Amino acid sequence: MNAAQPGIFAQGARHHYHLEFDLRPDAPADAVAAALAGLREPAVTVGGGNIVVGFGPELWPRLAPGDGPDRLQPFLPVEGAGRRAPATQHDAWVWLHGIGPDLQLDMARGIVRCMAGVADLATDQPCFVYRDSRDLTGFVDGTENPPVQDAVDVALIPDGQPGARGSYAMTMRWVHRLDAFHGLADPEQERVFGRSKELSIELDDKPDTAHISRVVIEEDGEELQIFRRSTPFGNVGEAGLYFVAFSADPTRFNKMLSRMFGLADGVSDRLLDFSTPMSGSFYFVPSLESLGRVVD
Repeated sequence: MNAAQPGIFAQGARHHYHLEFDLRPDAPADAVAAALAGLREPAVTVGGGNIVVGFGPELWPRLAPGDGPDRLQPFLPVEGAGRRAPATQHDAWVWLHGIGPDLQLDMARGIVRCMAGVADLATDQPCFVYRDSRDLTGFVDGTENPPVQDAVDVALIPDGQPGARGSYAMTMRWVHRLDAFHGLADPEQERVFGRSKELSIELDDKPDTAHISRVVIEEDGEELQIFRRSTPFGNVGEAGLYFVAFSADPTRFNKMLSRMFGLADGVSDRLLDFSTPMSGSFYFVPSLESLGRVVD
């Protein structure tokens, strides 16, 4: 049985780094595969670093014809209620997370050197865990995540399907207007999210515009779940969230975005008043076996 890339589920790292690459038009597939061979998962992930590698909808079929999922599509712009999530689809995404910013920076620099001959760096984003896994708004991030024991079924394509033990991933870079958000009284902030700020308890009287009212979706009595691994980024001039989510079914991403932007029922997510998406890409994160067949 194929094994998933372990960094999808590895917990505890407080320092993260995201790199996205655009393939050069003249880069042959064998040269790309040779460059990827330098992105080896460290032999020891606990106390070291984790690497997760994802591929865009044009690159993976070139590298592994016939060995991939059947529903990988490029990210398309989402527009509604006067808001827009842009499409910035890239060819490859590398997510690093580990014990310290120095290690992650060294790993990121090494990966950029490996890819230098075949791809151009499009995204260079260090991130971090803020306090007790909170977003910079002060609210706990990922409260709706499935329990650890269920995350594998939520995130991974089942055995017997194309791309088995791989995962569909979505990345989005959101920039917050923290001064405006923190200018709200705490009870009003809680109505934006639909949860209490301190303990992250769902409000009984949350409005339809609350964030969790928009992204918690049920179909046939079952919640459509995704596995979130987002982390904040920022400095005194700019702050936000690098949103990362994995799913066995990519349509869940589109359904959640549709509800956030009011395309489904005309009601949009009030969080969009305080946070703006600056990027959006979809990737396939192949199993270790599929990845090994490409780089070996």
